[in-house]
Amino acid sequence: MTTRGTIAAAVLAAGRGSRLGIDAGPPKPLLDLGGRPLVSRVLDAAVASGLGPVVLVVGHDADAVAAVAPPGVEVVRNIGWSEGISTSLQAALRHLARRGVVHAVVVGLADQPLVGSVAWQRLGAAYDAGAGLAVATYGGVRANPVLIGREHWPDALALTGDEGARQLFAGRSVVEVPCDDTGRPDDVDTIADLEAIEAIDSRAVRQPGTVRTEE
Repeated sequence: MTTRGTIAAAVLAAGRGSRLGIDAGPPKPLLDLGGRPLVSRVLDAAVASGLGPVVLVVGHDADAVAAVAPPGVEVVRNIGWSEGISTSLQAALRHLARRGVVHAVVVGLADQPLVGSVAWQRLGAAYDAGAGLAVATYGGVRANPVLIGREHWPDALALTGDEGARQLFAGRSVVEVPCDDTGRPDDVDTIADLEAIEAIDSRAVRQPGTVRTEE
């Protein structure tokens, strides 16, 4: 396949995870899932997708989260992380904007460990097929990851608050990319969410880049 340009991957892992209700302990990206941090699972998928460079955006407890990044992953520190997820997206875009060869970025979240590498690949393929904005869907519902072509980065850099791509997509043409067979978009906002994902993960039948649950 002829590609339109280099497509990066960005994992946003700067938040504190205040809704977890934990006063002490690790930040949300470092919560244990099957003996590994949540964010490590997400980074595995991003790296396995073949997109690159892969960027990890850290903020709260930045040193601890950055320490789990595997070799080759570029760590970006977001000093404004407490102002919302839009600032983490912007930190990734500013970092990548210095690389003239990067033409688009696929973005995922550190608290969605069941999103498979194939979903990242499909969003990258959407860019090669002509999309400037794209979003993964599961059961017809928009989730993550998302694709943002470089032509939309100036608008993304003007976003504010705790919404990222959703704000950017409003009123724009967005390609929906079905990813039902690649994994699941379940996220971890509470300890109950983590326990539910642990239950799914414990019975998952794994294939490279996918997560399928038993019937």
